[in-house]
Amino acid sequence: MSAVMSPATPRAPGVFFLARLPLAVLLSFVVVALVVAWSLVPGLFAGHDPASGVPAEKLLGPSAAHWFGTDHLGRDLYTRIVHGTASSVASALIAVAIGLIAGGLIGLLAGFLGGWVDAVLARLVDVLLAIPNLLLAVIVVTALGFDTTNAAIATGVSAVAVFARVMRAEVIKTRQATFIEAAALLGGSRWYVLTRHVLPNASRSVLSLAVLQFGLSILVIASLAFLGYGDPPPASDWGLLIAIGKDYLQWPWLVYAPAFTTIVTVLSMNRISRWLRNTH
Repeated sequence: MSAVMSPATPRAPGVFFLARLPLAVLLSFVVVALVVAWSLVPGLFAGHDPASGVPAEKLLGPSAAHWFGTDHLGRDLYTRIVHGTASSVASALIAVAIGLIAGGLIGLLAGFLGGWVDAVLARLVDVLLAIPNLLLAVIVVTALGFDTTNAAIATGVSAVAVFARVMRAEVIKTRQATFIEAAALLGGSRWYVLTRHVLPNASRSVLSLAVLQFGLSILVIASLAFLGYGDPPPASDWGLLIAIGKDYLQWPWLVYAPAFTTIVTVLSMNRISRWLRNTH
């Protein structure tokens, strides 16, 4: 009696997509998904109070009860990192939104209009690019005031030039394409050609840049918090946790845990950005 072969069960589209991802990209997506979940529902992942601790349990090493150990006030470090994720992620989103909108608009106008508009805006971008990002962010946050939101705004301002440069280059390349000339010859207005053809095609490279800039924004905002330009304690921003931990180097987990979390998150965003750029 011959065995009856059952038809193969088709894979769901989501499963097929995940199966085709390189392992490093898949792990990067897992890290980013975990960080986003921490920022949205921190209480689901950490059960301790991030602001108050048990003095008798201060400076304990990593264990089953305290995965990343405790700080000098007996607070669970893992809990503080999880609860500090919301501030880091929200600040990075604000920074990317500012850089994407302002820089994208500058690059779009410069590349599409050309002429004196391009010359003026290009010089503005050159001036911004001549100033190191962290230095420009420090100048802006000093003018606005020491606060995590202001640090996010400062980081976004420092990213405007990068988005403008990439958008301008993509618009100029797209504007010279044959289908853009055809759309204009068929009677399409400049506004129609800009919004329906130039912008959608030029924004593809900006997407991968936005993902990359999200990771860089987390790093810059953490640097500003480390320097004291963010929210004061008992806030638990990642950069602030590193700054506090450096005063207790005999207990290295106070620095290693938030620093490792920051580095892994940034590297994951960089890997996803590189994958997006290669797939387009």
